Amino acid sequence: RIDHVDQLIAPTLAQGGWVLSDRFADSTRAYQGARGGVAQRDIDLLERAATGATTPDLTLILDLPPETGLARAAARRGVHEGVDRFEAEEIDFHHALRQAFLDIAARDPARCCVIDATLPPETVAQAIRSVIDARLLNAAGQIAAQ
Repeated sequence: RIDHVDQLIAPTLAQGGWVLSDRFADSTRAYQGARGGVAQRDIDLLERAATGATTPDLTLILDLPPETGLARAAARRGVHEGVDRFEAEEIDFHHALRQAFLDIAARDPARCCVIDATLPPETVAQAIRSVIDARLLNAAGQIAAQ
């Protein structure tokens, strides 16, 4: 994460650009929380060391039951491809992971928005667009002051 922030995120933001990322510090927090064994204080210290003051303006959490997510992953996987290490985890791990992301969203509703990913793809895309419009763009479609 340090390299990602230093080499890509910080320079892009300094130039006034937008950065979209499919994973950031919340993923580390959720996965370590779901796996257990890492103290919250240690996760906080590692996050501060890795990301500094860089935090997302908006985090979208695409939520669906673990069984649905695993079925979708299996459908995308090629015939000769095996499951990855996270897909191979027990279902309890996936339920804990989902709950960890929902807990993050509940603790930081100003930044996080939970999107129902069980809906059709077009509906999910429209929900994402609506959140972006409401939280990041002003009425004229310009970037809102953060």
